[in-house]
Amino acid sequence: MKLAIVIPCFNEEEVFSESVKQFTALVQRMVDLGKVSDDSHITFVDDGSRDSTWALIDAESRINRRVRGIKLTRNRGHQNAVLAGLLSVDGDAIVTIDADLQDDISAIERMVDEHAAGCDIVYGVRSDRTSDTLFKRQTATSFYRLLALMGIETIHNHADFRLMSRRAVECLREFPESNVYLRGLIPLIGFRSTSVMYERKERFAGESKYPIGKMLALAFEAITSFSTAPLKAISVIGTAIFLLAMVMLGWALWVAILTDRAVPGWTSTLIPVLFLGGMQILILGIIGSYLGKVYGEVKRRPRFQIEKTSRETDSARSTVPTLTTSEIEAFND
Repeated sequence: MKLAIVIPCFNEEEVFSESVKQFTALVQRMVDLGKVSDDSHITFVDDGSRDSTWALIDAESRINRRVRGIKLTRNRGHQNAVLAGLLSVDGDAIVTIDADLQDDISAIERMVDEHAAGCDIVYGVRSDRTSDTLFKRQTATSFYRLLALMGIETIHNHADFRLMSRRAVECLREFPESNVYLRGLIPLIGFRSTSVMYERKERFAGESKYPIGKMLALAFEAITSFSTAPLKAISVIGTAIFLLAMVMLGWALWVAILTDRAVPGWTSTLIPVLFLGGMQILILGIIGSYLGKVYGEVKRRPRFQIEKTSRETDSARSTVPTLTTSEIEAFND
């Protein structure tokens, strides 16, 4: 099996040398064990780094036959850098992992074993989050719960450390959307999958490329790319407010007609406000329902993925009648 390891990089000059050393040693060990072929390689994807990351990648690729490099024209974000690597490299199986060495790279060997056993997708899943701050643990847990509440299929405690078979990558290629959230897209592919547990370490060097701002942006991307729950909520709220407005409208008429407690001009002011306000919210809810349909259509996601097809035997083929061209034309007429 030819293995490709894709590593997105953004300003990773401090950790690059150690990353190359550890990943090269890992690939060589798997080659020696006969788990992967000798043409397996490591591809670093430079996501518009502002430091010397690309210079280091380019220099290493000239002296290390296992190292390759891809340079994006500008910073496109982590998810697009991962996708660029996945869709550009060759290999029977492709592993994506960050360059900071926080993910246990030895888990790649177990991923390869699971792939050899028949799994097309192998997720790297953290066994615990003790290396994170309390704030990050709480926000991450809340994030996964929110996604589950909105019906978004994700793998709990999984980031972008995974192995994908070639056919799984080719299926991913059929998703044409430009707003990419791979942690939600890849479970949509299907195929047989499993998880490999590992313990996450402290970052080897440098600083995190996912500060709170980017984490919130990723969460927003996930929700708006995979769920119409907010639009559905608007529809429900709009209907509820409209019904409440109609009840209040009836009460205002009752006060004006059957009692003497109405202040002059109060009824004529309140009724239009309640009626128009309720109608506006209801109409927004209806528009939201149709917008949700448009949202699903414009993504142009594949409607299905075929895992395998059965092969007809010669005897089975012989039982199928063959129509002539004239018979087919007559049937169509």
